[in-house]
Amino acid sequence: MKSKTTTKTTYNIPVGPIHPALKEPVFLEFEIDGERIVDVDVKLGHVHRAIEWASRKRNPIQILYLAERICGICSYCHPAAFALGIEAAADIEVPERAEYLRVIQAEIERITSHVLWAGVAAHEIGFDTVLFLTWEMREKMMDLTEFLCGNRVTKGILTIGGIRRDITKDMLPQITKSLDYFKDNFEKIRHIFLDDKTIKLRSQGVGILTKDDALKLCAVGPTTRASAIKKDVRIDTSYFAYGDLDIDYITPDILTGEVNGDVYDRIIQRLLEIKQSIDIIEQCLDKMPNGDLVSEPKIPKLLNQLKKVEGEGVGRHEAPRGEVIHYVKLTGEDAPFTWKVRAPTYNNILPWIPMLKGEQIADIPIIAASTDPCMSCTNRIGIIKDGNRYELRKEELYRLSVEKTRRLMR
Repeated sequence: MKSKTTTKTTYNIPVGPIHPALKEPVFLEFEIDGERIVDVDVKLGHVHRAIEWASRKRNPIQILYLAERICGICSYCHPAAFALGIEAAADIEVPERAEYLRVIQAEIERITSHVLWAGVAAHEIGFDTVLFLTWEMREKMMDLTEFLCGNRVTKGILTIGGIRRDITKDMLPQITKSLDYFKDNFEKIRHIFLDDKTIKLRSQGVGILTKDDALKLCAVGPTTRASAIKKDVRIDTSYFAYGDLDIDYITPDILTGEVNGDVYDRIIQRLLEIKQSIDIIEQCLDKMPNGDLVSEPKIPKLLNQLKKVEGEGVGRHEAPRGEVIHYVKLTGEDAPFTWKVRAPTYNNILPWIPMLKGEQIADIPIIAASTDPCMSCTNRIGIIKDGNRYELRKEELYRLSVEKTRRLMR
């Protein structure tokens, strides 16, 4: 009797690391059954710029400008988290007015980032007309950023102990004009993304991240809130002036009455957050107290004070993509003993796997883009020993982590 032979019905296809859908290099290997995704493996490591290593020869003020360049879209949130870490380590009290100004800059960046994401999402499903429309709106917020900071991308606005530029009364009309523009056009962008039949077909029920998976895989930011998890650093661990403001968790059911955790919900999430950010900025302008901008205006004196500090601090900030964490340790030297960055995309990569399984090949770009990934924020160093590349396994990674922790505690 002849034995039965099983024929494999699936095949593997590589996507990346260089391809037109995702603008940064990331390699995904899919197991496909027809057009359906059976399994996926995500491989990072194609971008490493040694930014943390470069900090070893820089003082904290210089590192602020290095932190800005971790990500162009998040060029405020990284120095903000770093400054919070340094201020915690050195027990620096930031003036109250500066705390309000910091919130305004953070929320402007959130609006700019979310509108940029909306354009990219439209591009991924072939709606380049919507891409151009949303990016035209984004230009208004970029103009406001330039008006307040003097720069459009790397802002150079934040410093340790405060903020470098004030908002004066004569600047308020321009700020109000920019915010009114967004409020007037919000209904247009909401209608395009939430009522268009084609966008609904490409996003509803696609790339679902359940609440359980979002919790188990530690998703952050709009990605996790779109799965009905109320997690937001601005509320959970209040910093800057957020504790003085009327701010609550945003989830998609506020608009629709339900949460599905799909791409459509992640669109709703960001649109609602744009509206919330406008309200937060207006609250800050209304409630902002008078006072100083920095705790110590003389940078040489500040650096001299930091050189005498021995301690560690953690800065947590709700970036547009989610919680960003900066850990610093000062040991009485010019440069910090260590600086470690954990960007939100690092948390939001693993959720790709349950989001992609069972979906169609054509939906890969929009599902991946729905978490607003930034590979340059995420990638870490690749290890080569004796000319051979190797990976750290769980046991060795644990051992190295324990050794580093003990070294930091000494």
